[in-house]
Amino acid sequence: MGGVVGLFAGVFLNTASAQPTPFGRIAFFYGATLDPTALAGYDQVVIEPDNGFVPKAADPAAEPKGRRWIAYVSVGEVLPTRDYYAAIPKAWRIGRNGDWKSEVIDQAAPGWPQFFVEKVIAPLWAKGYRGFFLDTLDSYELVAKTDAERARQQAGLVAVIKRIHRRFPRAELILNRGFVLMPEVHRDVAAVAFESLYRGWDEANQRYVAVPDADRAWLLARAREVREGYDLPVIAIDYCAPADTACAAQAVAQIRAQGLIPYVGDAHLMQVNPAAAQD
Repeated sequence: MGGVVGLFAGVFLNTASAQPTPFGRIAFFYGATLDPTALAGYDQVVIEPDNGFVPKAADPAAEPKGRRWIAYVSVGEVLPTRDYYAAIPKAWRIGRNGDWKSEVIDQAAPGWPQFFVEKVIAPLWAKGYRGFFLDTLDSYELVAKTDAERARQQAGLVAVIKRIHRRFPRAELILNRGFVLMPEVHRDVAAVAFESLYRGWDEANQRYVAVPDADRAWLLARAREVREGYDLPVIAIDYCAPADTACAAQAVAQIRAQGLIPYVGDAHLMQVNPAAAQD
């Protein structure tokens, strides 16, 4: 399903002519026990908020100045374990993602943007999260089979992103993919991320895999469009076994060589990998 993130060095001017502010180093951590020492060198951290971390409760003296906490949120899918699951009308749940045992949400459903902002985003903002990593933006493809259906779902996603930005204009929004949405939302977001540029994780077969050249070429083309067309930072998240330090170091170097911001994690981002925090 996706990813992890954290601190921004300033406010991004998301226009085609603006120069992007340096983004800093970012980690993705979805584990249950947060070890502050493991985050050394990372400016921003994406957290799975359901695991109990509350930024407002953190000791400011123990945190580097300027570190920002970013909450992972799933837009296109919902797990039955989410506390807002029961409040989602059954008619809005229009499909399933069997790999992740989650349900696909109808982005075009009336009331969904308001529900998402008030029931998902607002409580996280109140806990001290100042950015949101928006995942599962392509999940509608599991159920939308015509151009008209896809267009409706995309318009719904645009409405969700813009409503978040209007309600919390200071929040830094990072998209996981969602490339097709960029013409409509690039002024509302701070960065774009994607997974598996050189090394990935195969959830169905439970193994780490090398990314095919054709897939990498496609992702690099999309990254170039985002960077050159919208002056936005692009983050690449790759996956290596925690003990495979050579894999992580190589992936970080390869990602940086492409002009992208790297992070390398384990399959489900349960540990913080230090590779991307090192020069």
